[in-house]
Amino acid sequence: MEQVAFIVWRESVEALLVVGILYAWLKANSDLGRGGMPFLWGGVAAGLALSGALALMLLGVADWLGDEGQEYFQAGMALVAAALVVQMVVWMKRHGRTLKRELEQGLSAQAAQRNYWGMLVLVMIAVAREGSETVVFLYGTVAGSDNHASLLLAGIGGFVAALATFYVLQLGGRWLSWRVFFRVTEILLLLLAGALLNAGIDRLIGMGTLPAGIDQLWDSSGLLDESYGLGKILADFAGYRSHPALTLLLVWLGYWVVTTLLLKRAGKSGVVAKA
Repeated sequence: MEQVAFIVWRESVEALLVVGILYAWLKANSDLGRGGMPFLWGGVAAGLALSGALALMLLGVADWLGDEGQEYFQAGMALVAAALVVQMVVWMKRHGRTLKRELEQGLSAQAAQRNYWGMLVLVMIAVAREGSETVVFLYGTVAGSDNHASLLLAGIGGFVAALATFYVLQLGGRWLSWRVFFRVTEILLLLLAGALLNAGIDRLIGMGTLPAGIDQLWDSSGLLDESYGLGKILADFAGYRSHPALTLLLVWLGYWVVTTLLLKRAGKSGVVAKA
């Protein structure tokens, strides 16, 4: 449940940021943006509709597959979700400093030509990107769960928290700023991606698709059990395993090496782009 709330919260805040930037530009440039508001909200609705269509497609594919096919599909979606999380963090590391300017420039170009349909497409793509990522992340996280009511409540709670967070961030502050928000959530997202990666690899090992290497390198369940309490939180958000297989440990370590290198490269690219 915590994963669902966190994903909805984080992605909703980012989507609100994008829409907020575009809305503020239209309000501040009424001469160019006059008549653009309906297309802004139309783009938001279209982006949400595309995300919903993706969710229905994933559910349809899962229902169409047999039991074994669903196992592979769920494992694959967990791995795809992990890759998308890393891609999103790297993209924000590279473009976060210039995101506002890039969005405003794109909107300005469309508004100057009175190309309001182009404006709608711009907003639709921006919202659909966040929504689609959320759909994939959530599917990779909750695949196979039957507790739909709790998942729905967690999602609603995450969205309400996102509205409150966005409001506070817009007020500005020393301790809670957009810079702090992205730095903290970047770390949490990378931990979550590691957990999704482990979940996918665990499924593949359990199905015999991947060799375990050594089934159980150690057993730390006596100190920290992954089925409840702090151990479960670490398992859900960081991929902790009390009795990991060798293959799982090697993949997890490789993930952090590759991710660290990608972030260092993205950070250098971001500095160059800003300059």
